[in-house]
Amino acid sequence: MNTRPATSAGRVTVLMYHRVGSATNEWESKYCVSAGRFASHMKALQQRGMQPCSVDEFVGWLDGSAVLPDKTFLLTFDDGFLGVYEHAFPLLATMGWRATMFLVSGLIGREDEWCRRENPSGKSHPLLGRREIEEMARRGFSFQSHSRSHPDLTKIDHRALADELAGARRDLEDLLGQPVLYLAYPYGRYDDTVLEVARTSGYDAAFSVQPGFNRRDVDRFRLRRLDVFGTDTAGALLRKVTYGTNDGSWWQSVRYYGERITARLTNAPPIRTIRRPNDERGDRPIGGNAFALRPIQYHTECRSVHAQPQGPPPTHPARPRPSHSP
Repeated sequence: MNTRPATSAGRVTVLMYHRVGSATNEWESKYCVSAGRFASHMKALQQRGMQPCSVDEFVGWLDGSAVLPDKTFLLTFDDGFLGVYEHAFPLLATMGWRATMFLVSGLIGREDEWCRRENPSGKSHPLLGRREIEEMARRGFSFQSHSRSHPDLTKIDHRALADELAGARRDLEDLLGQPVLYLAYPYGRYDDTVLEVARTSGYDAAFSVQPGFNRRDVDRFRLRRLDVFGTDTAGALLRKVTYGTNDGSWWQSVRYYGERITARLTNAPPIRTIRRPNDERGDRPIGGNAFALRPIQYHTECRSVHAQPQGPPPTHPARPRPSHSP
């Protein structure tokens, strides 16, 4: 009997949220989505016919051991803010939707100390404690690693790097009683050494902040995610999901369809250029003839900006998926 979905996914979008709640200043408003806006995002995705998968299902799909239907996406939250439990979790539980949270294992039940020095108000926000984590895990949420203390992994020595990555896995496995196989790089920053230590620390895959769609040939340690900002309307989010970019503006739609019309009139394959938001100026063509690219910069948490390593991604053999999900 054929149990494959009528249309299987050829690409999967991963959405990245941070805090859900109230922003106290303009600096916070970028990575803090209000409860009402978050609800409008989820409703818009549902009306579009999209459904979330678990992180194990997503990586299984990448490895070819699982089939996902078209319009599948992965919903992720970085840092483990308590506001996700207070504002997003009840809504998602009502919808029957799952999500993945990347926790800073050394700060369980404490506050986001890494952003305090960068927030103009000096304010910090509470993180999930053990009680909230256990309750959310019982309802299908998956908890994975975001390091032990949220450092810039590219700026610490090898011993400290191994402690941050392998240590976070041990901490979370002791807390959850389940394997922790996935990592999200703090600030999205990594280099060749970070990639190697992530592999040797026992992770099966790692998430970056590089925007774009994930297809099966994506590097398992450079998985792409779309950044969702507190200023994004539901319409802006849908445009991001449609075009695989952090630019959710109307101009993105105008450029896309304008280039398609031009290409049809000139009988040439379209070249789609994606402009990064704010001050980022790394353009990436999709389709058409290739040409030299400038280095691309991407947004990270706490308004940091970095350049992702360039060059062809290495291939990684598929590893057996765990037989259970948190």
